Amino acid sequence: MPLLDVDIAKLRAKNEYRFSKVRGEAMLSLRIPGGVMPAHLLDIARDVAQKYGNGTIHLTTRQKLAIPGIRYENVDKANKMIAPFIQEMTIDTCGIEQDSEAGYATLGGRNTVACQGNRICVKGNVDTTGLAQRLEKLIYPQAYHIKIVIAGCPQDCAKANVADIGIFGVADMEYDRNRCIACEKCVELCQQHAVNCLHMDQFKVVKESTKCIGCGECATVCPTLAWHRSPKKLYMVKLGGRTSKMTPRIGKIFLNWVTEDVLVGVIKNIWKFSEYVLDGSPRYLHMGHLIDKSGYHEFKKWALKDLELNPEAMLADRMYWLENEYAANMHVKSAGLIASGH
Repeated sequence: MPLLDVDIAKLRAKNEYRFSKVRGEAMLSLRIPGGVMPAHLLDIARDVAQKYGNGTIHLTTRQKLAIPGIRYENVDKANKMIAPFIQEMTIDTCGIEQDSEAGYATLGGRNTVACQGNRICVKGNVDTTGLAQRLEKLIYPQAYHIKIVIAGCPQDCAKANVADIGIFGVADMEYDRNRCIACEKCVELCQQHAVNCLHMDQFKVVKESTKCIGCGECATVCPTLAWHRSPKKLYMVKLGGRTSKMTPRIGKIFLNWVTEDVLVGVIKNIWKFSEYVLDGSPRYLHMGHLIDKSGYHEFKKWALKDLELNPEAMLADRMYWLENEYAANMHVKSAGLIASGH
Protein backbone atom coordinates (compact mmCIF):
# COMPACT_ATOMS: atom_id res chain seq x y z
CA MET A 1 0.00 0.00 0.00
CA PRO A 2 1.49 3.40 -0.95
CA LEU A 3 2.27 5.91 1.77
CA LEU A 4 -0.29 8.69 2.19
CA ASP A 5 0.60 12.29 2.89
CA VAL A 6 -2.22 13.07 5.34
CA ASP A 7 -2.32 15.96 7.80
CA ILE A 8 -4.20 14.10 10.54
CA ALA A 9 -4.56 17.10 12.85
CA LYS A 10 -6.03 19.19 10.04
CA LEU A 11 -8.34 16.36 9.02
CA ARG A 12 -9.79 16.21 12.53
CA ALA A 13 -9.94 19.94 13.17
CA LYS A 14 -11.21 21.01 9.77
CA ASN A 15 -13.39 18.26 8.35
CA GLU A 16 -15.44 16.68 11.19
CA TYR A 17 -13.43 13.46 10.94
CA ARG A 18 -12.41 11.43 13.97
CA PHE A 19 -9.69 8.81 13.91
CA SER A 20 -10.34 5.13 14.29
CA LYS A 21 -8.39 2.50 16.21
CA VAL A 22 -8.04 0.90 12.78
CA ARG A 23 -4.96 2.43 11.15
CA GLY A 24 -5.72 4.43 8.04
CA GLU A 25 -9.43 4.84 8.81
CA ALA A 26 -11.51 7.75 10.07
CA MET A 27 -15.14 8.44 10.96
CA LEU A 28 -17.06 11.25 9.28
CA SER A 29 -19.81 13.06 11.20
CA LEU A 30 -22.70 14.86 9.52
CA ARG A 31 -23.94 17.96 11.37
CA ILE A 32 -27.69 18.09 12.09
CA PRO A 33 -28.46 21.21 14.19
CA GLY A 34 -31.24 20.34 16.62
CA GLY A 35 -31.29 16.72 15.47
CA VAL A 36 -33.99 17.24 12.81
CA MET A 37 -33.39 16.65 9.10
CA PRO A 38 -35.38 15.80 5.95
CA ALA A 39 -35.76 12.04 5.57
CA HIS A 40 -34.42 12.02 2.01
CA LEU A 41 -30.97 13.07 3.23
CA LEU A 42 -30.63 9.70 4.94
CA ASP A 43 -29.98 8.28 1.47
CA ILE A 44 -26.76 10.28 1.24
CA ALA A 45 -25.49 8.98 4.58
CA ARG A 46 -26.38 5.43 3.57
CA ASP A 47 -24.61 5.73 0.21
CA VAL A 48 -21.42 7.14 1.76
CA ALA A 49 -21.42 4.42 4.42
CA GLN A 50 -21.82 1.68 1.84
CA LYS A 51 -19.37 3.05 -0.72
CA TYR A 52 -16.57 4.48 1.43
CA GLY A 53 -17.34 3.39 5.01
CA ASN A 54 -17.79 -0.01 6.61
CA GLY A 55 -21.51 -0.13 5.91
CA THR A 56 -22.66 1.13 9.31
CA ILE A 57 -23.94 4.46 10.68
CA HIS A 58 -23.69 5.55 14.31
CA LEU A 59 -26.33 7.87 15.81
CA THR A 60 -24.11 9.99 18.05
CA THR A 61 -24.94 11.47 21.43
CA ARG A 62 -24.75 14.89 19.79
CA GLN A 63 -27.46 13.96 17.27
CA LYS A 64 -25.13 13.57 14.32
CA LEU A 65 -24.84 10.75 11.81
CA ALA A 66 -21.36 9.25 12.10
CA ILE A 67 -19.97 7.11 9.28
CA PRO A 68 -17.00 4.97 10.39
CA GLY A 69 -14.49 3.06 8.29
CA ILE A 70 -13.57 5.74 5.73
CA ARG A 71 -10.03 5.25 4.42
CA TYR A 72 -7.84 8.34 4.40
CA GLU A 73 -7.42 8.12 0.63
CA ASN A 74 -11.21 8.35 0.23
CA VAL A 75 -11.74 11.45 2.39
CA ASP A 76 -11.93 13.88 -0.53
CA LYS A 77 -14.32 11.58 -2.38
CA ALA A 78 -16.55 11.26 0.69
CA ASN A 79 -16.53 15.04 1.13
CA LYS A 80 -17.77 15.51 -2.42
CA MET A 81 -20.43 12.87 -1.89
CA ILE A 82 -21.90 14.67 1.14
CA ALA A 83 -22.04 18.00 -0.72
CA PRO A 84 -25.87 17.85 -1.15
CA PHE A 85 -26.21 17.17 2.60
CA ILE A 86 -24.09 20.20 3.48
CA GLN A 87 -25.89 22.29 0.87
CA GLU A 88 -29.33 21.62 2.34
CA MET A 89 -28.60 21.43 6.07
CA THR A 90 -25.77 23.95 6.46
CA ILE A 91 -26.06 26.40 3.58
CA ASP A 92 -29.78 26.50 2.73
CA THR A 93 -31.31 25.83 6.16
CA CYS A 94 -28.84 27.70 8.38
CA GLY A 95 -27.66 30.38 5.95
CA ILE A 96 -23.95 29.58 6.20
CA GLU A 97 -21.69 30.38 3.28
CA GLN A 98 -19.13 27.69 2.45
CA ASP A 99 -17.92 25.40 -0.32
CA SER A 100 -20.30 22.44 -0.10
CA GLU A 101 -17.82 20.08 -1.79
CA ALA A 102 -14.94 20.82 0.58
CA GLY A 103 -16.45 18.99 3.54
CA TYR A 104 -17.06 20.62 6.90
CA ALA A 105 -14.91 23.62 7.72
CA THR A 106 -14.23 23.00 11.42
CA LEU A 107 -14.93 20.76 14.41
CA GLY A 108 -14.64 23.41 17.16
CA GLY A 109 -18.25 24.46 17.69
CA ARG A 110 -19.99 21.14 18.22
CA ASN A 111 -23.38 20.22 16.76
CA THR A 112 -26.17 21.78 18.83
CA VAL A 113 -28.32 19.16 20.57
CA ALA A 114 -32.03 19.80 21.12
CA CYS A 115 -35.16 18.00 22.20
CA GLN A 116 -38.22 18.09 19.92
CA GLY A 117 -39.53 21.30 21.47
CA ASN A 118 -42.96 22.80 20.94
CA ARG A 119 -43.21 21.66 17.32
CA ILE A 120 -44.14 18.23 18.70
CA CYS A 121 -44.02 18.02 22.51
CA VAL A 122 -46.99 19.33 24.51
CA LYS A 123 -44.59 20.39 27.27
CA GLY A 124 -42.24 22.28 25.00
CA ASN A 125 -42.17 26.02 25.64
CA VAL A 126 -40.05 27.03 22.64
CA ASP A 127 -39.14 25.97 19.11
CA THR A 128 -35.87 24.21 19.90
CA THR A 129 -35.23 23.12 16.30
CA GLY A 130 -35.60 26.63 14.94
CA LEU A 131 -33.33 28.02 17.65
CA ALA A 132 -30.66 25.37 17.01
CA GLN A 133 -30.66 26.22 13.32
CA ARG A 134 -30.41 29.94 14.11
CA LEU A 135 -27.49 29.36 16.48
CA GLU A 136 -25.67 27.17 13.96
CA LYS A 137 -24.65 30.26 12.03
CA LEU A 138 -23.06 31.62 15.22
CA ILE A 139 -21.14 28.50 16.26
CA TYR A 140 -20.11 27.06 12.89
CA PRO A 141 -17.52 27.42 11.58
CA GLN A 142 -15.73 28.42 14.78
CA ALA A 143 -12.40 27.00 15.90
CA TYR A 144 -13.10 27.42 19.62
CA HIS A 145 -14.60 24.46 21.43
CA ILE A 146 -18.15 24.74 22.72
CA LYS A 147 -21.08 22.40 23.33
CA ILE A 148 -24.61 23.80 23.41
CA VAL A 149 -27.76 21.87 24.33
CA ILE A 150 -31.32 23.22 24.07
CA ALA A 151 -34.16 21.85 26.20
CA GLY A 152 -37.70 22.94 25.42
CA CYS A 153 -38.59 23.08 29.11
CA PRO A 154 -36.90 22.66 32.51
CA GLN A 155 -37.63 18.91 32.43
CA ASP A 156 -34.38 18.76 30.42
CA CYS A 157 -34.85 15.61 28.37
CA ALA A 158 -31.94 16.83 26.23
CA LYS A 159 -29.51 16.96 29.20
CA ALA A 160 -28.72 20.68 28.92
CA ASN A 161 -27.56 20.62 32.54
CA VAL A 162 -24.28 18.98 31.50
CA ALA A 163 -23.49 21.27 28.58
CA ASP A 164 -21.04 24.16 28.31
CA ILE A 165 -24.11 26.28 27.61
CA GLY A 166 -27.46 24.80 28.56
CA ILE A 167 -30.49 26.61 27.18
CA PHE A 168 -33.97 25.96 28.58
CA GLY A 169 -37.27 27.25 27.25
CA VAL A 170 -39.25 28.79 30.12
CA ALA A 171 -42.83 30.02 30.08
CA ASP A 172 -44.18 33.14 31.72
CA MET A 173 -47.47 31.64 32.89
CA GLU A 174 -50.63 33.75 32.76
CA TYR A 175 -53.62 32.94 34.99
CA ASP A 176 -57.23 33.88 34.26
CA ARG A 177 -59.06 33.79 37.59
CA ASN A 178 -62.44 33.97 35.90
CA ARG A 179 -61.85 30.69 34.04
CA CYS A 180 -60.62 28.79 37.10
CA ILE A 181 -63.06 26.22 38.53
CA ALA A 182 -60.89 25.35 41.57
CA CYS A 183 -60.35 21.75 40.47
CA GLU A 184 -56.84 21.92 41.95
CA LYS A 185 -55.32 19.77 39.21
CA CYS A 186 -52.58 22.32 38.59
CA VAL A 187 -51.75 22.48 42.29
CA GLU A 188 -51.49 18.70 42.55
CA LEU A 189 -49.34 18.42 39.43
CA CYS A 190 -47.02 21.19 40.59
CA GLN A 191 -46.56 19.43 43.93
CA GLN A 192 -45.87 16.05 42.35
CA HIS A 193 -43.84 16.94 39.25
CA ALA A 194 -42.55 20.49 39.59
CA VAL A 195 -41.52 22.86 42.39
CA ASN A 196 -44.67 23.17 44.52
CA CYS A 197 -45.18 26.87 43.84
CA LEU A 198 -49.00 26.75 43.65
CA HIS A 199 -51.57 26.66 46.43
CA MET A 200 -55.28 27.37 46.85
CA ASP A 201 -56.67 30.45 48.58
CA GLN A 202 -60.37 31.32 48.57
CA PHE A 203 -61.02 28.78 45.79
CA LYS A 204 -58.45 30.37 43.50
CA VAL A 205 -54.87 29.44 42.70
CA VAL A 206 -52.01 31.52 44.06
CA LYS A 207 -48.53 31.26 42.55
CA GLU A 208 -45.31 31.95 44.45
CA SER A 209 -43.51 33.73 41.64
CA THR A 210 -40.08 33.44 43.22
CA LYS A 211 -40.34 29.64 43.14
CA CYS A 212 -41.87 29.20 39.69
CA ILE A 213 -39.39 27.83 37.13
CA GLY A 214 -41.63 28.36 34.10
CA CYS A 215 -42.05 24.69 33.26
CA GLY A 216 -45.61 25.20 31.99
CA GLU A 217 -46.94 22.00 33.55
CA CYS A 218 -49.99 23.82 34.91
CA ALA A 219 -51.14 24.65 31.38
CA THR A 220 -50.97 21.00 30.30
CA VAL A 221 -53.52 19.88 32.89
CA CYS A 222 -55.92 22.83 33.22
CA PRO A 223 -59.35 21.77 31.84
CA THR A 224 -60.61 25.33 31.30
CA LEU A 225 -57.45 27.00 29.95
CA ALA A 226 -57.23 29.22 33.01
CA TRP A 227 -53.47 28.71 32.77
CA HIS A 228 -51.76 29.53 29.50
CA ARG A 229 -48.28 30.40 28.32
CA SER A 230 -47.47 34.00 27.49
CA PRO A 231 -46.70 34.33 23.76
CA LYS A 232 -43.36 35.92 24.66
CA LYS A 233 -40.61 33.30 24.38
CA LEU A 234 -38.15 33.34 27.25
CA TYR A 235 -35.10 31.30 28.21
CA MET A 236 -32.96 30.18 31.12
CA VAL A 237 -29.23 29.81 30.46
CA LYS A 238 -26.91 27.59 32.50
CA LEU A 239 -23.13 27.58 32.30
CA GLY A 240 -20.26 25.22 32.88
CA GLY A 241 -21.96 21.84 32.87
CA ARG A 242 -19.80 19.00 31.60
CA THR A 243 -19.11 15.31 31.57
CA SER A 244 -15.56 14.46 32.55
CA LYS A 245 -13.30 11.76 33.93
CA MET A 246 -11.96 14.15 36.53
CA THR A 247 -14.59 16.69 37.54
CA PRO A 248 -18.04 16.23 35.98
CA ARG A 249 -20.50 18.86 37.10
CA ILE A 250 -23.96 20.30 36.64
CA GLY A 251 -24.27 23.76 35.10
CA LYS A 252 -25.34 26.75 37.16
CA ILE A 253 -27.91 29.38 36.24
CA PHE A 254 -26.34 32.39 34.56
CA LEU A 255 -29.44 34.09 33.12
CA ASN A 256 -33.15 33.50 33.52
CA TRP A 257 -36.24 34.86 31.77
CA VAL A 258 -34.22 36.36 28.91
CA THR A 259 -35.44 36.89 25.35
CA GLU A 260 -34.03 35.10 22.33
CA ASP A 261 -32.31 38.30 21.19
CA VAL A 262 -30.43 38.51 24.50
CA LEU A 263 -29.55 34.83 24.24
CA VAL A 264 -28.18 35.25 20.73
CA GLY A 265 -26.16 38.27 21.83
CA VAL A 266 -24.58 36.25 24.64
CA ILE A 267 -23.57 33.46 22.23
CA LYS A 268 -21.95 36.01 19.93
CA ASN A 269 -19.99 37.54 22.80
CA ILE A 270 -18.82 34.19 24.12
CA TRP A 271 -16.51 33.74 21.14
CA LYS A 272 -14.78 37.00 22.01
CA PHE A 273 -14.42 35.77 25.58
CA SER A 274 -12.90 32.46 24.42
CA GLU A 275 -10.45 34.30 22.20
CA TYR A 276 -9.49 36.57 25.09
CA VAL A 277 -8.90 33.76 27.62
CA LEU A 278 -7.02 31.53 25.17
CA ASP A 279 -5.03 34.41 23.70
CA GLY A 280 -6.27 33.70 20.20
CA SER A 281 -5.09 30.06 20.23
CA PRO A 282 -8.06 27.62 20.19
CA ARG A 283 -7.69 24.61 22.51
CA TYR A 284 -9.94 21.81 23.67
CA LEU A 285 -11.23 23.36 26.88
CA HIS A 286 -14.82 23.46 28.12
CA MET A 287 -16.52 26.78 28.78
CA GLY A 288 -16.43 25.99 32.50
CA HIS A 289 -12.65 25.67 32.31
CA LEU A 290 -12.40 29.07 30.67
CA ILE A 291 -14.60 30.64 33.35
CA ASP A 292 -12.39 29.00 35.98
CA LYS A 293 -9.34 30.58 34.34
CA SER A 294 -10.79 34.08 34.06
CA GLY A 295 -13.20 34.21 36.98
CA TYR A 296 -16.98 34.52 36.72
CA HIS A 297 -17.10 38.32 36.87
CA GLU A 298 -14.66 38.62 33.97
CA PHE A 299 -16.78 36.19 31.97
CA LYS A 300 -19.93 38.14 32.82
CA LYS A 301 -18.34 41.36 31.59
CA TRP A 302 -17.55 39.81 28.20
CA ALA A 303 -20.80 37.85 27.84
CA LEU A 304 -23.03 40.88 28.47
CA LYS A 305 -20.95 43.44 26.58
CA ASP A 306 -23.18 45.92 24.68
CA LEU A 307 -26.34 43.95 25.58
CA GLU A 308 -29.48 45.37 27.13
CA LEU A 309 -31.34 42.80 29.21
CA ASN A 310 -35.12 42.68 28.93
CA PRO A 311 -37.10 43.85 32.00
CA GLU A 312 -37.96 40.31 33.16
CA ALA A 313 -34.36 39.10 33.02
CA MET A 314 -32.52 37.79 36.07
CA LEU A 315 -28.73 37.52 36.31
CA ALA A 316 -26.47 35.50 38.60
CA ASP A 317 -24.39 37.74 40.83
CA ARG A 318 -22.02 34.90 41.71
CA MET A 319 -21.49 31.33 40.59
CA TYR A 320 -20.51 28.40 42.80
CA TRP A 321 -19.54 25.12 41.19
CA LEU A 322 -20.21 21.74 42.79
CA GLU A 323 -17.98 19.12 41.22
CA ASN A 324 -18.10 15.34 41.49
CA GLU A 325 -14.65 13.77 41.59
CA TYR A 326 -14.61 10.19 40.32
CA ALA A 327 -11.10 9.59 41.64
CA ALA A 328 -12.03 10.26 45.27
CA ASN A 329 -14.21 7.14 45.71
CA MET A 330 -15.54 8.84 48.84
CA HIS A 331 -18.73 6.82 49.18
CA VAL A 332 -17.65 3.36 48.05
CA LYS A 333 -15.58 0.55 49.51
CA SER A 334 -14.89 -3.10 48.80
CA ALA A 335 -18.06 -5.18 48.49
CA GLY A 336 -16.24 -7.87 50.48
CA LEU A 337 -15.78 -5.51 53.41
CA ILE A 338 -19.45 -4.55 53.30
CA ALA A 339 -20.51 -8.21 53.28
CA SER A 340 -18.30 -8.94 56.28
CA GLY A 341 -19.78 -6.06 58.23
CA HIS A 342 -16.67 -3.86 58.16
